[in-house]
Amino acid sequence: MTQVLSDFVKALRAADVRVSTAESIDAAATVETVGFAERGLLKTALSQVLAKSAEDKARFDDCFDRFFTTAELAALGAEAAADDAGETGSDANEPGAGGSGGDGSGSGDGALVQLLEQGDTAGLQRRMAGAARNVQLQNIRLFTQRGMYMRRILEDMGIEAVDDLLHALVKADDDDARAARLRELKARLVENVAELVDREMLLYTANAGTRLREEVLQKTPLARVEMRDFKVMHELVRKLAKRLVSLHARRRRVARRGRLDVRHTIRRNIEYGGLLFDTVWKRVRVDRPKVIAVCDVSGSVAQVARFLLLFLYSVNEVIPKVRSFAFSNHLGEITELFETRPVEEAVTMALNTWGMGATDYGGALAELERLTLEDIDHRTTVLILGDARSNYSDPGDRALHRIHERARRVLWLNPEPPALWNSGDSEMRKLGSCCDRVEPCRSLKHLERVISEIARTAI
Repeated sequence: MTQVLSDFVKALRAADVRVSTAESIDAAATVETVGFAERGLLKTALSQVLAKSAEDKARFDDCFDRFFTTAELAALGAEAAADDAGETGSDANEPGAGGSGGDGSGSGDGALVQLLEQGDTAGLQRRMAGAARNVQLQNIRLFTQRGMYMRRILEDMGIEAVDDLLHALVKADDDDARAARLRELKARLVENVAELVDREMLLYTANAGTRLREEVLQKTPLARVEMRDFKVMHELVRKLAKRLVSLHARRRRVARRGRLDVRHTIRRNIEYGGLLFDTVWKRVRVDRPKVIAVCDVSGSVAQVARFLLLFLYSVNEVIPKVRSFAFSNHLGEITELFETRPVEEAVTMALNTWGMGATDYGGALAELERLTLEDIDHRTTVLILGDARSNYSDPGDRALHRIHERARRVLWLNPEPPALWNSGDSEMRKLGSCCDRVEPCRSLKHLERVISEIARTAI
């Protein structure tokens, strides 16, 4: 039963239902309590401990219906009843036992023949399920593995005994009717095994194609992302942002509570004979950071800016104070767009409004200094995204230097490969000297790392 439940948890995780170790333990206790006899009761009970959100509930229901078919639940119930009665279920004299080879006499080697000829559907289901566990069908990941797992399951069930008997009947030429019937039963068995393998493959690889695509897109240079992948990329940004929010929200809760001050706690409880009735917590005040995001939205840089802004405003639970600016030949503040419109709509409007001119870093950074210098202090992180290509005009390093003097830190993200920095009209050397750190930022992986680092200071 433990293996069955473990496989079900794997199927849930493949369907994007997050199940923790503690929840798996709760599920095992639930199954032990309610058993497999009542399908509806089992489904409801497991749903309570394994599915949390409405979305998880829907995925759980679909996964449960595909994993626990009525016949398989009946077989599991029979196994559980047999275990309760002290039966091993693996005795060589049992029709449902494992093993292979034999002549169909009803011994362990011929048990599969006996099950087929007797039409013992429950026994065949138990034997098939046991064989699937023995060959670890839950590890199937590729369609090309389908035939291999079918063969392994059939061998584990004892298909050799069926083939040996068929060969003997044909050779003896004394029971054509039995041979024909056995061939039909074997064909039906192979079909049932194929159905089982296909069903399990769909269960355990439910989102494998999507995951593989997402894994590739996380590492793909953002400037090369095709329009057909935008929907997947936006969904991926939401997933990454949700993960960051979850991670840093836990850290924020710990910071709010503080850490146990052992020395003061002991001193306060001396009057109680050392019993810890009152606890004292150390609380360290952490300033919430302010983020000023400045995005070059000209040319190919615009696409990287799109995802940076999506990311920043998707983690506003842990980075709540963000002022955003976009520029090409002029710089403008776009913070209000994100306060009044859905984040994806706001990004598109910002790119369309400010991304239509030739890049002017000198003018943009001078305007940024004018608009923000009075508000920049020791809590402010200035995050600049751009390729630093100034069209051979003023790069704006003097304005950026004055901003750097007041800010907590200035981070520059460059979407170009480092080998291209300082080539042609790139002023990365001058502008980088006014920053605390300069990093290549070409993919979602890079963005996730930078934003996670900023979020760590947001508690």
